[in-house]
Formats: sequence, C-alpha cells, structure tokens
Amino acid sequence: MNMMLRTKLDPNKRSLLNRIHCDGPLLLGLLVLMAVGLVTIYSAGGQDWQLIDRQLVRLGLAMGVMLVVAQIPTLAYQKLSIYFYVVGVAMLVAVIIFGDIGKGAQRWLDLGVLRFQPSEIMKLAVPMVVAWYISQFNLPPKLRHILIGFILVGIPTLLIAQQPDLGTSLLIASSGVFALFLAGMSWRFIGAIALSVSVFSPIMWHFLMKDYQKQRVLTFLNPESDPLGSGYHIIQSQIAIGSGGAEGKGWLQGTQSQLEFLPERHTDFIFAVFSEEFGFWGVVGLLAIYTFIVIRGMIIANRAQDAFSKILAGSITLTFFVYVFVNMGMVSGILPVVGVPLPLVSYGGTSMVTLLAGFGMLMAIATQKRLLSR
Repeated sequence: MNMMLRTKLDPNKRSLLNRIHCDGPLLLGLLVLMAVGLVTIYSAGGQDWQLIDRQLVRLGLAMGVMLVVAQIPTLAYQKLSIYFYVVGVAMLVAVIIFGDIGKGAQRWLDLGVLRFQPSEIMKLAVPMVVAWYISQFNLPPKLRHILIGFILVGIPTLLIAQQPDLGTSLLIASSGVFALFLAGMSWRFIGAIALSVSVFSPIMWHFLMKDYQKQRVLTFLNPESDPLGSGYHIIQSQIAIGSGGAEGKGWLQGTQSQLEFLPERHTDFIFAVFSEEFGFWGVVGLLAIYTFIVIRGMIIANRAQDAFSKILAGSITLTFFVYVFVNMGMVSGILPVVGVPLPLVSYGGTSMVTLLAGFGMLMAIATQKRLLSR
C-alpha cells in the first residue's frame, strides 16, 4: 500500500504539462484562439506573409512570458504585489512629466533601449494589489477596506485617463472593481457606485474628457451625422458585419476588407473582417472559444487554495471577458469606439504580452491547486 502511495506521489510521474505548470484545457483554448487570429490576420492584412511572420514572433514571445510567469509560486506574487503597484504608479507619473507623445497621446516611456507603455503593467498590478490588500482581512471586506481598495484602483485609473487613454483606464478600473466584487462587496455598495458614476458623468464630460473623446461618444449615438469623417469607421464595420449573413462570404472573400473600405481591419476592427468572411455561425464559434476560456478561468478561480489566488484568478478572467465585450461592442456599434484590440486575434504585441502574462498567473494558480492536493 505504501509503495502504491509513493508511486502516486512521485513527481516524475506527473504529466509534462503539470511539470511546466500549464493547465491543459486553458492552453488548448488559447492556442485555438491564436490560430483563428492568424487566419484572420492573413486575410485582413492583404495576404501579407510578413505580417504573419511578425505576429508569430510576438506570439512566441508572449507564450514564453506566459510560461515563465507560470513557474513563479503564487505566494511570490502576493508578496511582490505592493512593490509592483508602486513601481507602476511611479512610471505613470513619469509618463505625465516626460513621457513620449505618439498619435496625439502621451503614453510611452523611452528608456533608450526600451520603449513601452506603463499602463500595460497596471493591467496586472491593479488586480494583484487589490487582491493582496483585501485578502489580508476576513471576507467579506468591511466598508473601510473597500474604500481603500477603490483608492488603489482610482490612482492609476485617473493617471492613465490623463494621458489620455480612456479605453485602458476603463479596463484597469474594471479589473480592480472585479477584484472587490469577488471579495464579497455588497450589492448595496455596488448600487451606490452606479449612482455615483451617473452623478459624476456630467463632470467627466465637461471637465475631464478631451474633444476627440466627446466626438467618439456623439458618433456612437449617431454615426450617420458624419459618415465620411468620425462615423466612417463604425458605418463600414456595420456594413461588413451585416453583409456576412449566416454563413459568411468565405475566407479571403470579404469585400469590405479586401477592397480596403474597412479601416484598422487587422487591429481593432478585425472582428468585422471575421464576421464578414465567416458569418453568424463563425461568430458563434468564436464566442464559444472565448466562453470556454472564461469558464475555465472561473473554474481555476473557484478551485484556488486561498483568498488571494481566488480573487486574482477571477479578476484576470473577468477582465479578459471585458476585453472581448468592449471590442465586439465597439465594432458592432453598441459601444463607443475605444482603442481595445480583440484578445489574441487582433494584430499587435504589447497588449498580447500583458494578456498572456495574466494567463501565466492563472496557470500558476491552477497547478498550485494540483500540487497541493497531491
């Protein structure tokens, strides 16, 4: 009997995925999504193989980051959360003081050998620090702990909104709010927040939002008011989505993308290209992949061993869902246009690395559960 028990506990008998701290179902979902992205980028990018080569390099780098992050014990993340957060906030302040300006926004730090957006770091630092702070107390959290949690969320959110980068600031705010919600924040408090946001909205409109951000909201409400200007993106996107029908026009056969009517077709508006070429049933399949990843992430959160891991895993997963919802809503015209790519499908590098680093944390939490239960 003892011999059989030792055999079961022998670490050498663990599967390869367990040894490299990877969750098989989650990894499979991510790989399928990446494959869909490559197929769509090839069509949206004018069948340019160089575009695919660059995306493969970025995917390889992001996967490498994910695997490295997955090897780090969750206890280390818990201990380093506050330092990670403080460094991130300091870099956001540095961006405001002497950051590089690109495309009309001051979002970049140029260190000579490296140029990056500190706001990407905060997509992970905010849920980490909120989970770290809240998990130090008995759950559900008391009012003062929730208020301090909102302060931790609000500081980077306001700093990023000043760059200005409204889309990223909303994503970061949502990641922190999700962490507080998963910790057990009461529905009464959530209702009070919703009321406060509605009261604060006129102040934000008149004093905080830039002219181009206001124009995006007005265009969202009535894109036909400027069909050749600010409304052009959303009108062409809606035409592409609607013309796909039930079964789509076929891969490489989309007229809006292939004839270059659709702007930003391989980045933020790639969902319109996919919808036109693969139709309603293709979109259902894509949503099924995203749903599978979200459900798997929530299962990992539910099975986590401690409060910090549960809150962090749930927050990362729900923020991923917000990415998908905001991009698809923006492209289909039910949300204002913000610069949020479709996760792991849109062409790009910086946001992909951050996203897969978050999934690396999910992998670490998932394998921690398995190792501790052996």
